[in-house]
Amino acid sequence: MKAKNLNITFYQNIAKIFYAVAKADNIVAKEEIKILKKVVKENWLEVDETFDVFGTDTAYQIEIVFDWLYSKNATSEDCYNDFVEYYQNHSYFFTSEIKALILETSGKIASSFAEKNKSELMLLAKLSIEFKKEIA
Repeated sequence: MKAKNLNITFYQNIAKIFYAVAKADNIVAKEEIKILKKVVKENWLEVDETFDVFGTDTAYQIEIVFDWLYSKNATSEDCYNDFVEYYQNHSYFFTSEIKALILETSGKIASSFAEKNKSELMLLAKLSIEFKKEIA
């Protein structure tokens, strides 16, 4: 899947939803970070062909911003709300393939440590519903 014209801000906001899922239970486990990095390398690097000014694939912004949010102890709710706002204002980036990859990645993060818990399941359901809404 090769999308076009994605940018650094897109990937930074993708990191926010993944962090929101990992932090939904107020704990970001090492296993969740490990699976995120694995999925970025296996799936997200293939999404498009954009690079930053240093020649690095912009998909690595997912890992960079996730780590930054972790270091700042950001809240799941704030990250989720930031992502939804970005999604609603930039819905043209979110093809059905991108949405499916976001949901798949989020599910893998949630399942990586002691399976999905109630707070993670609720956030995944909320995200799925958000993706099904019509955006004006």
